[in-house]
Amino acid sequence: MTTTSVTDRSALGAALRELKLSGMLDTLDARLAQARAGELGHLDFLQVLCQDEISRRETTSLTRRIRAARFETEATLEGFNFAASPKLPAAQIRDLAALRWLQSGESVILYGPVGVGKSHVAQALAHLAIRSGADARFIKTSRALAHLAGGHADRTWDKRLRELSRPAVVVLDDFAMRELTAVQADDLYELITERAGKSLILTSNRAPADWYPLFPNPVVAESLLDRVINTSHQVVMNGPSYRPSKRPGRVIPTGNTSDS
Repeated sequence: MTTTSVTDRSALGAALRELKLSGMLDTLDARLAQARAGELGHLDFLQVLCQDEISRRETTSLTRRIRAARFETEATLEGFNFAASPKLPAAQIRDLAALRWLQSGESVILYGPVGVGKSHVAQALAHLAIRSGADARFIKTSRALAHLAGGHADRTWDKRLRELSRPAVVVLDDFAMRELTAVQADDLYELITERAGKSLILTSNRAPADWYPLFPNPVVAESLLDRVINTSHQVVMNGPSYRPSKRPGRVIPTGNTSDS
């Protein structure tokens, strides 16, 4: 590379950084080599460089949204072993992967015994939502309530409520684990109300019909739960624990297995 070309490239790099197009710098040399080899015309060269910048921004945005979701694990449906239990409703779960529920502002309820993969599927659906361009947040229900309770103490409740209301998808893991206090029920009611038109993904060891007695005020329970349940896709996840199948060294069957 000549002194002139080095100077020109340095000036071009400075201009691209000034325009916040630094993603082009990562592939500039390779694209210049393609242009010199006659593989790219002038217009093609510019178009490919622009696409490189778009790809960089999309990757950066995806990484930021995944980090903001605070997943326990970066679970995906591609990484979920449906063969671990033939009782799992694989077709229903895969249908949810189309994200029609997200586009309609509907919710998803995944319920069943401990260890069948509810949290994995919930996080995987939220991961898909992020890959489609949406923001998501994963949080244990108990921690969400504790977070809001802290807002009552330091007068940041409104701010904390907005924080949990902002994402297009919020996963409330381990929903309806235990009886709620009146304050917790009211906070949950406000959160659900504030998120009207946005999607929730709830995981629970209890069927939705068993959630009502956990609320001290039946009026609050009816108003809150009917709003969630009647606009949700309910998935019963049953079968043996999924967790042992993920232990190191365990052989996972890939073919059909019996229910016994």
